[in-house]
Amino acid sequence: PGGAPAAARPLRAPLRVSPGCRAAPGRFAYKLLHDLFANYSSALRPVEDTDRALNVTLKVTLAQIIDMDERNQVLTSYLWVRQTWLDAHLTWDKDEYGGIDSIRIPSSYVWRPDIILYNNADEHFGGSMETNVVLRSDGHITWDSPAITKSSCKVDVSYFPFDGQQCRLTFGSWTHNGNQIDLRNQLDSGDLTDFVENVEWEVLGMPATRNVITYGCCSEPYPDVTYTLLLRRRASFYIFNLLLPCIMVSFLAPLGFYLPADSGEKVSLGVTVLLALTVFQLLVAESMPPSESVPLIGKYYIATMTMITASTALTIFIMNVHHCGPGARPVPPWARRLILHHLARLCCVYEVGESCKSPQRAPGGRAAPGEARAAGESPGDGQAGTEVRGCPWNHCLCHHDGLLRDVGYIAGCFRRHRANQRRTGEWKKVAKVMDRFFMWVFFLMVFLMSVLVLGNAA
Repeated sequence: PGGAPAAARPLRAPLRVSPGCRAAPGRFAYKLLHDLFANYSSALRPVEDTDRALNVTLKVTLAQIIDMDERNQVLTSYLWVRQTWLDAHLTWDKDEYGGIDSIRIPSSYVWRPDIILYNNADEHFGGSMETNVVLRSDGHITWDSPAITKSSCKVDVSYFPFDGQQCRLTFGSWTHNGNQIDLRNQLDSGDLTDFVENVEWEVLGMPATRNVITYGCCSEPYPDVTYTLLLRRRASFYIFNLLLPCIMVSFLAPLGFYLPADSGEKVSLGVTVLLALTVFQLLVAESMPPSESVPLIGKYYIATMTMITASTALTIFIMNVHHCGPGARPVPPWARRLILHHLARLCCVYEVGESCKSPQRAPGGRAAPGEARAAGESPGDGQAGTEVRGCPWNHCLCHHDGLLRDVGYIAGCFRRHRANQRRTGEWKKVAKVMDRFFMWVFFLMVFLMSVLVLGNAA
């Protein structure tokens, strides 16, 4: 209108052309979709020459390791699978359709290669999600689909919990042979850029290899792409919850030899330690596959339990030696020489009041002359004998002979009592020396087994 100001006229001009410009690409997209799929069939392999193989490129991205079931040997992982191929029947001139170079349509509209996971362990055998495909004007189709896969994985638990696993993911066509579909890997390894770290497993790599295999059922070759997932277990959890408690408990077993025999707790300590290790052994056995290969920590448990069983049996034998009563036979000479002399000096086992610098008794266990006198007779025996021999018979009392018999009987009882005490003390010292000797032997065995386990793990 003539009354409108001049400054307001340019603001109304874009409103006349913008609706048509924005609506044109939408009409071209609908027309393109109608023209492409007017005479198209997704049931046939999209090649112009049926004698030529269709190239399919595969790329796998590992997003997450969901679970590793060692007992059932199943790996559950979250993958992004990208497949790229050329559809000769779905090409167009982008200038005729408003410059549209690519469209995204449901994957069910086009032909798709039947690429599946050969070593699938899922009971439902689910495939990829029905996502869209990206169709370009030159006929190239890119199909990105996420998938949660359960694959069979041969688990070797020989070095558990310091083990590493190699799980293979083999992809290939189920019905098309190599003369119809040529499957190739886009990269030399799986893509790990978007991988979410797992708390139990560390991924060392995911190399990819292309294999061409001729199966027994068919004469044609079948290509496949195998991704080998290299895993290493993070052992910190198992070290602090299974290995260290076992090592600490196993070091308690030799201390049973250090307990006094009169305490009555030597055998109970060994049995308690054995039961504790049995519980740890059951915890490991529940998560391991029932195979012939025994895990490293299981071997350590078995060796430790065997050692504790032997120590408990030795403790029972040593307690029997310790409680030898007065009716026991004297300590044999070889035992005096070997145990009471050499082993006692080696293990620093001495009587009360003795030390490493104190003079030692003779190997035969003979006491000093003063001790023999104290052990064999009373201080007044010699004087009494002298008095008897020097006593004039005319001054002896009538009951003198009876008194001498009584004194002789008391002195004999005292000698037998001291001899029994000395024999019992020798057997107790033999038991004490054996306790101390086996304590150091079993301490050394536990230490060597622990070092051996850690060395094999390294």
